[in-house]
Amino acid sequence: MSDVVTRVRALCLALAGVTEHVSHGTPLFKRGKRAFVQVWPDGHHQNRFPHLWCAAPEGVQELLIEQDPRTYFRPPYVGHRGWVGVVLTDPDWQDVEERIDSAYERAG
Repeated sequence: MSDVVTRVRALCLALAGVTEHVSHGTPLFKRGKRAFVQVWPDGHHQNRFPHLWCAAPEGVQELLIEQDPRTYFRPPYVGHRGWVGVVLTDPDWQDVEERIDSAYERAG
């Protein structure tokens, strides 16, 4: 797997009670029964770049996309539930860790 998956995996599995599953051929991370992050190292549908989808508190998706549309986007399937897509082409790993931590808390 790619370095992106290795890094996201390490961040997610460092959190208590997280398990990794495969969904649609890519890693999906759950806290208990609730998914909170999915990573797409080769992209997905029209988004042909490495990225992740993560759960976000209400209103955060819109705020992040408005502030930085090059980094954040509304992902298919889960975007209507407030999840946010994060571009991982040249990621700010501190920001990615904050998004993962926030998603993990949301799944608690």
